[in-house]
Amino acid sequence: MRILVTNDDGIHAPGLVVCEEIARALSDDVWVVAPETDQSGVSHSLSLNDPLRLRKIGERHYAVKGTPTDCVIMGVRHILDTPPALVLSGVNRGQNVAEDVTYSGTVAGAIEGTVLGIPSFALSQAYSAETRQKPFWETARTFAPGIIRRTLETGVPRDVLINVNFPDCPPEAVGGIAVTTQGKRDQDLLRIEARQDGRGNPYYWIAFARRERSTPAHGTDLLAIATNRISVTPLRLDLTDEPFMTRLAELFAEATV
Repeated sequence: MRILVTNDDGIHAPGLVVCEEIARALSDDVWVVAPETDQSGVSHSLSLNDPLRLRKIGERHYAVKGTPTDCVIMGVRHILDTPPALVLSGVNRGQNVAEDVTYSGTVAGAIEGTVLGIPSFALSQAYSAETRQKPFWETARTFAPGIIRRTLETGVPRDVLINVNFPDCPPEAVGGIAVTTQGKRDQDLLRIEARQDGRGNPYYWIAFARRERSTPAHGTDLLAIATNRISVTPLRLDLTDEPFMTRLAELFAEATV
C-alpha cells in the first residue's frame, strides 16, 4: 500500500516524523511531501498567484514552498508515478477539533486527498502550551496505526475524511476511543490582544481568553479530548445543510425574480 504523508507544521516538524513512523507501521511504500515552512491555519488554500518550488531533501522526501493542499496535489499529480492508496496528514502539534477544522491546514491535507478520491486521515496530538509539557507524541504513535488499519478494513465512504485527535496524556492514560461529532466552542472566548513592538507600533494577536470553559456537549470531539479519549470524527466534503435547503426550496418555489 502506497502512502502519502503531509502536514501543515512544515517539513522539519517533529510531528511529521511521527506521522511517517505511523505510516511505516502500515506499509514500506511511504512518501513524504510537506510544506517548506509552517503553514498552520492556512485551511484548504491553493497557491494560485505564486509558483510552487519543489525541493528533494532525501529519498522519497520532498519539500514544497506552498500549502498542504499544494503538497498533496504535487505528490499525487507530479511526484508519484502511481497514486497513493492512503493520505495521512499530521501529526499536528495541537488538537484540531470544533472550529479548528475549518482553519486547519492539517485537516485540509486530508480534505485534498479525499477530493482526489483517496482515503485520507488528519492526525492531531493535543497538548497544553500553558503547562509547557511537550506533546505526548507517543500517544499518537501508539494508537494511530490500529485506528487507521481498522477503519480501512471497514471501508471509508467516498467524499468522507477521518479526523483523529489524540488526548494530551501518555498512552497508558488514554481512556478509550470515542466516535464523535464536530463540537462548537464558546466564541465569547475569542478576542484580539493588542501589543506594541519596540518602536511603539501596534500589532495584534488572535487569542482565546484564559478562563474556565463550559463543559463540552455530549458526543463531541471537544468532550472526548477533555476526558482523555481519542476522538475519531468522520467529516463530509459536502457542506450542504439539507433540512434548510428543503425550507429554501419551499420558500422560493413560487418566487419570481
